Amino acid sequence: MPPESPVSPPLVAWGNAWLAGHVGLDEAVDRVETAAGPTVVGAAETPGPPAESPAVDPVAGDVPLRAYLAGLRSDGLTELRLALPAPGDPLGLSGPPAFNAAAVEAGQAVIAVLSDRCVGLVPSPDLRGSSYVGVRLAVHPSGPVRVDLPSVAEAERELSIAMRSATDALTSVDGPAPERPDRLGGPGGELAPGYPGRAHRVSALATRLDAVLRVADERGLTSGQIAASGEALRELDRAVRRALVAAHHSIFEPVRP
Repeated sequence: MPPESPVSPPLVAWGNAWLAGHVGLDEAVDRVETAAGPTVVGAAETPGPPAESPAVDPVAGDVPLRAYLAGLRSDGLTELRLALPAPGDPLGLSGPPAFNAAAVEAGQAVIAVLSDRCVGLVPSPDLRGSSYVGVRLAVHPSGPVRVDLPSVAEAERELSIAMRSATDALTSVDGPAPERPDRLGGPGGELAPGYPGRAHRVSALATRLDAVLRVADERGLTSGQIAASGEALRELDRAVRRALVAAHHSIFEPVRP
C-alpha cells in the first residue's frame, strides 16, 4: 500500500460515515484531503474510445472530490468499499481486468456501490508544478462487491495469529536491530465516527504493524535471513491488509445478514 497517496482508507472511512449520517459531506472531504492532499476525480486513460466503456461514469475533466461524491449520492450511492490488493492477492477486487491491474499497481482502490452499478476509483499522485501536490482518482468500471471478505472479528483473529508468527520469525533472525518507526500512523489512518470500537482497535493495530513491516523491509538482512522470515512477513502483510479492509467495512456489518 504505497504511503505516498494514502487516500483510499480515509475516503472509505469518512465517506461511509457521511453516508450513514454521522458527519457532513464537508467534514468528510476535509478529513480526506487533510490526510491525502487536494483530491480530484477524472476519467481513466483507456486505449480505446470512451464509447467502448459504457459502464464508466462520464467525467468531464477533473472534478473536485466534494462535487463528485455529491453527484454519486444523487445517483444512488449507498456505500464505499476499500480494496488493498497486492500481486497475487486481489483483495477487495472483482474485475474487470483493467481496473484490477490499475488497483494492484497502485496498491489500493475505492469501490463506490450504487443501486445499479459499482464504480472503481484508483489513486495516483497529481503533480501540477513545483508547489501543488495532490491526488487524482481515476474512474473505472468495477465488478460487484465481493462477498468473501472477512468480518472484523475474523480479521482480528487472523491478525493476531500472523503477528505471533512474524514475531517468532523475526526474533530468531540475527541481523541489524529493528528500529522503532518514527511514525506509527500510515495509510490506514483513523476511522471515522460511527464505526464500532472493535474496528477502531483493529485498524489502529493494523496501521502500526504496516509501519513495522516497512521498517522490516529496510533492516539490511542477507538473502538467507530474508528467506527465514519472508513467509511470516508475507502472511503478516496479508493479515494487515485484510484487517484494514474489514475494519473499514464494519460500519455496515450490523445491518447485513
